[in-house]
Amino acid sequence: MSKPFNSIWSTDTWPFDREWLPQPAYLVGGAVRDQLLGRKAEYLDLDFVLLEEAITTAKNIAKYYKAGFVLLDAERQIARVVFPQATVDFAQAEGSSLSQDLQRRDFTINAIAYNPFTQDLIDPHQGQTDLKQRLIRMISPENLRDDPLRLLRGYRQAAQLGFQLEPQTQATIRQLAPFLTQVAVERVQTELGYLLNVSGKALWIKQAIEDGLLSSFFPNASQHFDRLLEIDPAAERLNQQSPTLTLRLSHPIRDTLKTSLLALAKLTCLLSPDPAVAEVELTQLKYSKTEIRAAIALIKGLSSLQQTSPPQISLRQQYFLFQEVGTLFPALAVQAVAWGLSIESLSPLIERFLNPDDPVAHPQLLITGNELMAGLNLSPSPKIGQLLMKIQLAQVEGQISTAEQALKFAAQSLEHGE
Repeated sequence: MSKPFNSIWSTDTWPFDREWLPQPAYLVGGAVRDQLLGRKAEYLDLDFVLLEEAITTAKNIAKYYKAGFVLLDAERQIARVVFPQATVDFAQAEGSSLSQDLQRRDFTINAIAYNPFTQDLIDPHQGQTDLKQRLIRMISPENLRDDPLRLLRGYRQAAQLGFQLEPQTQATIRQLAPFLTQVAVERVQTELGYLLNVSGKALWIKQAIEDGLLSSFFPNASQHFDRLLEIDPAAERLNQQSPTLTLRLSHPIRDTLKTSLLALAKLTCLLSPDPAVAEVELTQLKYSKTEIRAAIALIKGLSSLQQTSPPQISLRQQYFLFQEVGTLFPALAVQAVAWGLSIESLSPLIERFLNPDDPVAHPQLLITGNELMAGLNLSPSPKIGQLLMKIQLAQVEGQISTAEQALKFAAQSLEHGE
């Protein structure tokens, strides 16, 4: 495979000057692999292996460029420098030599090094050949056993790169699959998150479960493989009808989280349909409270749509559905289509969601609790919340539309002892 002299091969693209590196120094891992594949990334992520002074080098670069410094592993001599548009890791070579370091890596395609001073590629495990053949091949079973997260990473990288697992590698992963439970669940969850976020590759999630990697975390997943595989096609069909809706599927469920709405839709296919059991499954994998609430909301929302056909859902039911799922509605729509509901039947709900002025999907408060207490001379009590809910539902059903009408409606409710 020829080596193009652009992008990361050109030190001009780096956030620091090459002269800060002690010689020899080697660029390794995903950046080299992706460069050889011609894959471009919006965010620069570089990994260097140094034979000496890895942490000192990182500290000096961070100090000079006023960048962030993070000591990742003092024992293994690994540090990170964080620039505004790049992250650069520096690690001391395993065994104090490049050959030993590359020998201990996971897959051949990730064991290619580049010397920025000589412009040489070092590829002792024929990773470039596997890149051409689009194969994920292990360097050794021992390497996978040493860090069992690499087992799942193989499926994730196959999905991201559009590669296949080399048969002996996949057979070894099946044998070692039980060891994944020894890995910190936070790491498993992060790796699974990467896999869930790969569009159009749900087959690799199914394969990972069938090969025993995720079945201990999601014992109910095999029951819904067909629905999991339908999520991406459902998103494509929805996109033809409502690209505005499906555009939101790539949005994170919250700005501080990486889980997208589409990934959330896939994740819920792995969970028990029982919200209580699903919550336990997610909690065991250390998902955040926000992610757990979102997944449970989708499970409940889908159950509502399955129990009552969308055209038959009353305005009140629609209101409570939108209150339950909120901004997660695009994920619910994809799930519903994957489970066999027609896009035509969902269209009224989609239109409501996309209309910011819709009183059912996006109701605006006609009156606040303080205004209600002042207008009717009421003291704070649970009754205020109950009245506000009655007002909200009356607005949804078109009975009232102004603050004055809301106040009158509340007064009449109190008169009748409702």
